[in-house]
Amino acid sequence: MPNLGAPELIIIALVILLLFGATRLPKLGKSMGQSIRGFKQGLNEDSDDDEIVDVKKDATAESKDDAKAS
Repeated sequence: MPNLGAPELIIIALVILLLFGATRLPKLGKSMGQSIRGFKQGLNEDSDDDEIVDVKKDATAESKDDAKAS
């Protein structure tokens, strides 16, 4: 695969500018940033939920052990 230098990157940027227009690019960047932020928050919430489930399982197992010991 060929290396991308400065001239190639400039050409790619110009093509993107022509396709989307100067007014849409900030909106596109903002929506992409919000999407990425939402995705990261979703991942963090999932891991928090998993930890809560693990704690509940541990607490249930401990209470069963306590009941057997009594």
